[in-house]
Amino acid sequence: MLFGLILNYYIFVNLKKIKFNIKKFKILLVAFIVILSCSNDENNEIFNEPKSFTFIACEGNFGASNGSIYMINEMGEVSSVNEIGDVVQSLEVYNNKLFVIVNNSSKIIAYDITENGLSLPGIEISTNGSGPREMVIVNDNLYFTNWNTNDVKVLNLFNYTVSELASFEGKPESIIYDNENLFVGIQLNNDYSDSNKMFKINLSNNEVEEEYEIGYGPTSILKSSTDIFVANTYYDQNFNAFFSTSRVDLITGETTINNYGEGVVCGGSVLKLNSDIYRSFDGGIVMLDNELNFINDTKIGNEEPGQVYSSEIINEKVYFGITNFTDINLVKIYNSNNELESTIEVGLFPGDFAYWEEQQ
Repeated sequence: MLFGLILNYYIFVNLKKIKFNIKKFKILLVAFIVILSCSNDENNEIFNEPKSFTFIACEGNFGASNGSIYMINEMGEVSSVNEIGDVVQSLEVYNNKLFVIVNNSSKIIAYDITENGLSLPGIEISTNGSGPREMVIVNDNLYFTNWNTNDVKVLNLFNYTVSELASFEGKPESIIYDNENLFVGIQLNNDYSDSNKMFKINLSNNEVEEEYEIGYGPTSILKSSTDIFVANTYYDQNFNAFFSTSRVDLITGETTINNYGEGVVCGGSVLKLNSDIYRSFDGGIVMLDNELNFINDTKIGNEEPGQVYSSEIINEKVYFGITNFTDINLVKIYNSNNELESTIEVGLFPGDFAYWEEQQ
């Protein structure tokens, strides 16, 4: 009798313990599931984020063949491809390929872009000493400007053959496409004085159809609606820098030029952020009004004016290539609220940018 009571008590107490442990187990199990679910959500967000790269052309020293390409992926990780040639001038992404103009090596390199970066070694195409500068790609044709041969050439992207499209009296630099025509800015005359010419090439017949007089020294061209905006940089006999912005109304043909006078040019870029036109100026970029004046309280960027080498808009953020031409070589990224988001060490003289995103 007494033994039975003791046994029943022992079983009762241990059953309570078992029930208590089961409750604890259920609570822990639920908590674990919740944590795991949150973790999976976070992992899914990372997994679902498209692969992307921002490519940076780092020119390198003239004559040294130490130009490089830096790459920033969607996680902010940085890698590079080094010593690809003499003066890495410009970049363009097209159909999951990165095209790179190497100016003083007179070559174009085509790289396949993968989720891990660039597939090496790439395909090198000689431009036969043409001194290539800037490019635009249209319907499997890569059009590029050249200083040594004073022309625009075209690289056929099917067979990688190069031919001449149009020749000029002067050194063509910037080039854009407006879904019908090419616009080409002539930065210098053949005697290396500053030019004030821009030309339109109709790609339906490959003819130069229009000549525009703009500000001297066109360095960057942008089309917005029916207007062409041009950033201009020019020099006097004592090599003092002057800068201006030009606008060509393609409907009326009217040209407006606003000369800002002498000063530090800050990269010589004209850019579009959202629907507004910006001009590089004073260590950043500043919005322009209808008369091409600076709207000073719209400035994005707080850099030393003499150290801003290039600027670009990517995904509504402003990228600045920064250099002091010796030991400082950076990319700084600002948001549209003028907040510095990131500073990245890169190769010598970051001068151009391109962006690639994996298609979902």
